[in-house]
Amino acid sequence: MNLLLAEVAQATQRLADAGVPSPRFDAEELASFVHGVKRGELHRVPDSDFDARYWEAIARREAREPLQHITGRAFFRYLELQVGPGVFVPRPETESVVSWAIDAVRAMDVVEPLIIDLCTGSGAIALALAQEVPRSRVHAVELDEGALKWTRKNVDGSRVVLHHGDARTALPELDGQVDLVISNPPYIPLTEWEYVAPEARDHDPELALFSGEDGLDLIRGIERTAHRLLRPGGVVVIEHADTQGGQVPWIFTEERGWADAADHPDLNNRPRFATARKAMP
Repeated sequence: MNLLLAEVAQATQRLADAGVPSPRFDAEELASFVHGVKRGELHRVPDSDFDARYWEAIARREAREPLQHITGRAFFRYLELQVGPGVFVPRPETESVVSWAIDAVRAMDVVEPLIIDLCTGSGAIALALAQEVPRSRVHAVELDEGALKWTRKNVDGSRVVLHHGDARTALPELDGQVDLVISNPPYIPLTEWEYVAPEARDHDPELALFSGEDGLDLIRGIERTAHRLLRPGGVVVIEHADTQGGQVPWIFTEERGWADAADHPDLNNRPRFATARKAMP
């Protein structure tokens, strides 16, 4: 074992003792980042090249600063995104939401599908859809100025059209024309603040986390926005907490102009997102 791998083993234990959920992965990822190699190449780093800044990075992670803030990057599906303080770090759970949305758009057999991502944050969802649905026209909406500086970096040079605006009033010029509305909105109840992981509670923007006493305030607003934007037969896809699986589909009722409202599990088989189709007139 070379010096770096021995240090990674010690770092793993320190991170585990600090309550970091994935200590081995994070210790290796930080070693990879600091030394400029892939995780599978750590054993090739000569002892003389060990960089003491590795322990500075470990100390930051030990204090529960998000891994992605330390490295400045987040990976989402086939994307590498720039992230940091002020923007919500995309989570792996959201990848299954995007996967379902891509399948739904492809099944529509629309030549140039029109897609809107509300509460886009880093732009992860919008960029993934633009990349994986090649002829799609993708618009992304974000309200928070702090997040927007990161969104702009990520969408620069892409086909995504970025808008500074409120998800509840966004893009009236596209009313009735949209094929898919997708969102990973804030959905944590204010009463759950103390139970949120430090990485999110202390570092993600509050605007991206909390939404009223039951966490569903903005989802209710997005339901009205989606109904306004979608064409008849268009689809809405919205992420929620795994504890809200029994509640969100009931927001998209037949009385409010929806059909086929349903919940879907993530890769861990926990209820993760709801979908509905705008009813035909």
